[in-house]
Amino acid sequence: MTLISHPNPALTVGADNKQGWNQPHQRRAGFHNAHLLFRRTLMVRARRVLDLTHAPDPDIAGRAQASGLTAHPAFSALVIAQGTNCLFEAAAPDFSTNRVHSLQSISKMHIHLIIGELVAAGHLRLDAYVGDILPWIGSAYATASLQNVLDMNVENDFSENYSDSNADCFREEQALGWRLPSDDQPELTLRSFIGSLTGSGAAGQTAFARYKSANTDVLTLIAAGFVDLHAKIEEIVDAAGYEAAFHISLSPEHLPAFSGGGCLSSRDLARFGLLLARQGQAVFGPSVGSPDFLRASIRRTAPLLGPKRGAIRYSNHLMTNGHWIGHAGYGGQFVMADMASGRVAAFQSVLENDSGYDDDYMTDVIAGLEAICCG
Repeated sequence: MTLISHPNPALTVGADNKQGWNQPHQRRAGFHNAHLLFRRTLMVRARRVLDLTHAPDPDIAGRAQASGLTAHPAFSALVIAQGTNCLFEAAAPDFSTNRVHSLQSISKMHIHLIIGELVAAGHLRLDAYVGDILPWIGSAYATASLQNVLDMNVENDFSENYSDSNADCFREEQALGWRLPSDDQPELTLRSFIGSLTGSGAAGQTAFARYKSANTDVLTLIAAGFVDLHAKIEEIVDAAGYEAAFHISLSPEHLPAFSGGGCLSSRDLARFGLLLARQGQAVFGPSVGSPDFLRASIRRTAPLLGPKRGAIRYSNHLMTNGHWIGHAGYGGQFVMADMASGRVAAFQSVLENDSGYDDDYMTDVIAGLEAICCG
């Protein structure tokens, strides 16, 4: 019998070096269904669910409307929560606040929690060189300190320019389980991808961070040498108390794609933000992360995020202005936790331009969430 087959259209690379689910005309559906489209995923549900009481706040609703975020064509969902109260929630007509959505780089915050625990336990030193922890690693990271990798402050040849179809971040997607190689070639493992990168590994020479998702991949490989990452994800899921499932894509060697593979509903993303606002206090099971590491991350001097981001710094795999912590995600995601009030904003959207990114749009998102969450 002759068996006829064809390449998986969701994972096959097409125009502008983007796979099917990330083509502009399919990206919205792709982000709303990424957990079903990735090559492989880990799915975990919480043992106990954190109750969120419906407690609408007219002032918050007014701020949300004034921000313009919920009226933007890219908008998917927004949830504002504090303590155990849901103060505001809204979703686009084609979505809902309890449907799973790609988090993209918000996933990186898991590394803050995991590495923070390892540092607090004395398993890792922030001044250690990556090459001393991972002796096989290439020149891009061998002489980089763990602290500089955490702060996105490493000079090397890895490129994360979404407007450049030849950027390294697209090759990285093979190792994250987001796309397939051409011509039925073997899939690129996370270890082989990171090991192939070149560059000086020196600390940055300016005040600004050098944002590279490969840094998160390096930290994932480091963490995997000390803890069972699948078990650690279960701890974080239980600590947050999600009502729906957490999904994360896996590399060919089944390492979690913390650099961008997480998927959560906006209500559960708010629960993740609340976990951070509680400094890791768990709904069920052990606390996660390190409160001392978190507090130090907020207070310390770290590289500025970028020329358009004002006082926002990139510190220990968090974005912070000294008052709130959070993280952005490709396509238009952001989670923000005001550490004084404990109020959290979980925002999800999908840009359908060619690159999937717009720096001005993300500047407006952050400013809008600050006005809603921290005012």
